[in-house]
Amino acid sequence: MIEKLDEFKGQLEELDSKLSDPNVMKDMSAYKNLMQERSRLVPIVEELTSLKDLMEELKDNEALSKESDPEIAEMAKEEIPALKERIEQTQKHCKMLLVPPDPMEGKNIIMEIRAGTGGEEAALFAADLYRMYSYYAESMHWKLEEISSNATELGGYKEVIVSISGKDVYGSLRWESGVHRVQRVPETESGGRIHTSAVTVAVLPEAEETEVEIRQEDLRIDVMRAGGPGGQCVNTTESAVRITHIPTGLVVICQNQKSQLQNKAEAMRVLRSRLYDLEAGRKAKERAEERKSQVGSGDRSERIRTYNFPQNRLTDHRINLTLYKLDLIMEGHLEDVVEALKIAAGEEALKEAQ
Repeated sequence: MIEKLDEFKGQLEELDSKLSDPNVMKDMSAYKNLMQERSRLVPIVEELTSLKDLMEELKDNEALSKESDPEIAEMAKEEIPALKERIEQTQKHCKMLLVPPDPMEGKNIIMEIRAGTGGEEAALFAADLYRMYSYYAESMHWKLEEISSNATELGGYKEVIVSISGKDVYGSLRWESGVHRVQRVPETESGGRIHTSAVTVAVLPEAEETEVEIRQEDLRIDVMRAGGPGGQCVNTTESAVRITHIPTGLVVICQNQKSQLQNKAEAMRVLRSRLYDLEAGRKAKERAEERKSQVGSGDRSERIRTYNFPQNRLTDHRINLTLYKLDLIMEGHLEDVVEALKIAAGEEALKEAQ
């Protein structure tokens, strides 16, 4: 990595030269693009410079550790482990910075959580995952809004759809797409046997209206009464909206909002993101038909993770990550999981870029 330092320094000097040109200042679009590129390059140059300095310091200490003066040699030896640890951390950070930026990185998301195999226990685990992501979003100071949900009598969810907005939301949660498997003794099980259930999570980058063209003639819109587990949850007016996108067969139902107009707007928001994700997935498949990322394809049918409650263990199968603190993770402490997935994805992207 260090051999690239001079190359990045040259690029930064060239950018600074362009930015000092009065003609560039007149074109605000060009100026903004150059500033964005500069803000990407500056931390790369700083971190690679830091790595170079640390490696030179390690080399000096290794030489001093062989000195004839025992006091100097001992002091040098004591500093070597800490230097190696700092170098390892800086190298990881450099790898992340060198990954080509994803154009969707800064997007907000639509997250869909659906109960799969396992009946009521799967629905209860869907509610647990929803709670976990809610706590994590709160810790990251993101805004989470529920768009649509289908609750069960026991407090689970057959399906819940939310939007999450804030800094680096898609970049942090994009790898949550897939099948999440749970192994535990269900609350509904009196015999104390461990059951295996599954929940599917989909993370869709939220699309702007200008990014996806949806023709009215391609839509079938039906209105109906909102459903629910009973009592006050059942609506008495036809406010629920079902939108079918005829060319793709995609169906979105929204019933959480008070008015038909609001539900229609939310359903269109979800449909737009699903179509955007569908097109992005098609392009990604075309770009790398024969290759598969280390952290998975993002396919909703791929089993990505197991939550084993009796052993307090979480295992992410894509990167062979095992953590024995499931209780904390379910309380929203997802930092270690997210960071490990980011690093693995970054290393894979770096390999592909080389």
